[in-house]
Amino acid sequence: MVFDETDRKLLSLLQEDCKKTTKQYAHVLNLSTTAIYERIRRLEREGVITSYVALVDKEKINRNFTVLCHVRLVQHTKDNVLRFERQVQQLDEVSECNHISGDYDYILTINVENMAAYREFMVHKLTAIDQIGSTQSAFVINTVKKSTAVFI
Repeated sequence: MVFDETDRKLLSLLQEDCKKTTKQYAHVLNLSTTAIYERIRRLEREGVITSYVALVDKEKINRNFTVLCHVRLVQHTKDNVLRFERQVQQLDEVSECNHISGDYDYILTINVENMAAYREFMVHKLTAIDQIGSTQSAFVINTVKKSTAVFI
């Protein structure tokens, strides 16, 4: 899909705050409300915009202990990979799971209350997944940059 400058600006505005009205975006972009509405619908139809979400402050819900957990599988068979991926999707504490290259196979982003909650998660949930051979955890000290926006 080809994006013109207006598409880029509109996507940037939507990623910044998708709760504004079509009229507000039209005013900023100097277009009609109908033109903005049609552009947004086209971006949704084409699958560029996949969803609208509310971002939650992890501190306010007591889930601000963030762990990056590297996971190495026991075996790299198709069945093991698919079973691991199905099981990890069921873990509420895992906000992100990426299949990666390098020494480890996956990196998980885990959000829990504290170190004790992470230990509980590791012992009772994560290590219960048979396909895992080893893990290595890194604890986030401070988040320097965090964005959900994708540069277009």
